Amino acid sequence: MADPCIICVAITGSLPRKEDNPAVPVTVAEQVDSTHEAFEAGASIVHAHVRNDDQSPSSDPEKFARLKEGIARHCPGMIVQFSTGGRSGAGKTRGGMLPLRPDMASLSVGSNNFPTRVYENPPDLVAWLASEMKTHEIKPEIEAFDLSHILKAAEMHAAGEIAATPYVQFVMGVKNAMPADRAVFDFYVTTVARLFPGAPWCAAGIGRHQSELNEWSIAAGGHARTGLEDNIRLDRDTLAPSNAALVRRTAEICARHNRPVATPTQAREILGLRAAI
Repeated sequence: MADPCIICVAITGSLPRKEDNPAVPVTVAEQVDSTHEAFEAGASIVHAHVRNDDQSPSSDPEKFARLKEGIARHCPGMIVQFSTGGRSGAGKTRGGMLPLRPDMASLSVGSNNFPTRVYENPPDLVAWLASEMKTHEIKPEIEAFDLSHILKAAEMHAAGEIAATPYVQFVMGVKNAMPADRAVFDFYVTTVARLFPGAPWCAAGIGRHQSELNEWSIAAGGHARTGLEDNIRLDRDTLAPSNAALVRRTAEICARHNRPVATPTQAREILGLRAAI
């Protein structure tokens, strides 16, 4: 049997896109409900941001705590991954929720351009976030927006700043960052295999590139990220009705490539995570 494929659902992001697609969950209750539907459709990881009442990005640990509690109650065994991305706060506030000990957290190890700004990840903040994750036994997911980020992750792993086997996610299709380029994708795969032999990896495509990157990753033996944070459409003319719809589409790609969808238990084994509490 082919290796199971982990599906991560990025449920909401941090931009106020409720007007663009009303299916994007904003409140904690909406996020829990949307995550539960995606979990039932096959997602075993949820990548989570939280927002303030006005939909602006939030780094409020209390909101993260309520979200984590709701997911644990309604999605038994699901892997919870908190975002420490720059839209949710500045400096160390980006890691203020890490003492809650989610299973995973995103970690961007270098800076790059975004559509209208610079996504700043200065070395001292990266080192602090990695240290907090190590202290609280949280597995980082390295968000690689550039080849240098994969090489930086290898440097941090060699220095003991990233414990155990790294998990790298290639993020492609962000305007002004790395485009969805198949030759680059293939080089990323080769680079991870060279630097971290046998390590699992994932890919995320932004906007119209979501299904494309899902296809490339699943066919190449990697894992997949989908969800309304990255893409609000099923196709050019159709808004996605839910996160679950995007998860089901990803599961269909898995089936085409004879990759079973990983259960939460299998995903934890693949990633070397502690058992669900």
